[in-house]
Amino acid sequence: MEAGLSTMIFVFVTCVDEAEAARIAEMVVEQKLAACAHIMPPHRSVYRWQGKVEQAAEVNLLIKTRADLFEDVRSAVAAAHSYDVPCIVSWPVTDAHAPFLDWVQAETRD
Repeated sequence: MEAGLSTMIFVFVTCVDEAEAARIAEMVVEQKLAACAHIMPPHRSVYRWQGKVEQAAEVNLLIKTRADLFEDVRSAVAAAHSYDVPCIVSWPVTDAHAPFLDWVQAETRD
């Protein structure tokens, strides 16, 4: 594994709508908690909530950041999110273009 790979993560967040996703994306990039955030097209989610199967339109947000910033990202997203129990999960990047990793590092907090 190249140096820097283990430090980059994707953070996946589901949002109630595009406006919420855009607000959260702008917040994490503005605060240098993320180098970039992608707002995905709306989709339908099926989930269990309070004992019932529900369906709702949602928008996914994919945040590109560093592993050492996850707790700050998680805290900021949770505070800004409209859901009682927002989905905020991360996974490591195991392979990437080195200049891209450098860009993520340069555009996030130090």
